[in-house]
Amino acid sequence: MAEAATKLDSKRDVLIEVRNVSKVYSLGKQKVYALRGVTLDIHAGEYLSIMGPSGSGKSTLFNVIGALDRATEGDVRLKSLELGKLTSRQLAYVRCNHVGYVFQAYNLIPALTALKNVSLPRIFMGATPEQADEVAAERLRQVGLGHRLEHRPDELSGGQQQRVAIARALVNDPAIILADEPTANLDLHTGGEIIDILESLSRESGVTIITATHDHKMLKSSDRVVYIRDGQIEKIERREELEIVEGVISVRGEHLE
Repeated sequence: MAEAATKLDSKRDVLIEVRNVSKVYSLGKQKVYALRGVTLDIHAGEYLSIMGPSGSGKSTLFNVIGALDRATEGDVRLKSLELGKLTSRQLAYVRCNHVGYVFQAYNLIPALTALKNVSLPRIFMGATPEQADEVAAERLRQVGLGHRLEHRPDELSGGQQQRVAIARALVNDPAIILADEPTANLDLHTGGEIIDILESLSRESGVTIITATHDHKMLKSSDRVVYIRDGQIEKIERREELEIVEGVISVRGEHLE
């Protein structure tokens, strides 16, 4: 695995550095460790999948990497920015300008059209409504929804809503897209289409894709898979080291649940 990691490092710059990160929640006098000393490098343009059973800490790691939550201990760096030292206002700027988010539940505003849902983050960044609409329309065309600009979420299928969510994540030209279980609410075919879109963004546009997922189909598109258990990294494997058969992941003959 060390040789494979060296090859990856030589081809891509490190975009995100996670160093000895722990996340602790207090429940009365009891402390619950969601993460325990996680260290990880994520490379520019990489497609990284984070997997693990429920309660393993994968969503917490996802949120800390994406500046949605703060680590209790350790450091997370995005390029030269040390996220733990930024103010709430500065973190909001990072989220708006550098990171795009795709959520399992889509999180679209029901009263707004697809165009206006996508244009909203661009307006928050300072664009005029006309400028934001122009970029939003292009991003919707990019995900195959150029004919659905004026449709509201309740007029779209689940797969189309997720495409709108991806277009919204792209509208501010982020370096990173974080996708939290992006195929969980979709059927097999539609989920495959969403995976293809994310993969093309990584391969063709150089966007760094980080997913927290249970979907084994996602692994076929991933450069690396980080497997989390009990708040710690249990394994990091490159795609070619994985064998995916009938919903079971096997790493050199050892099955992962």
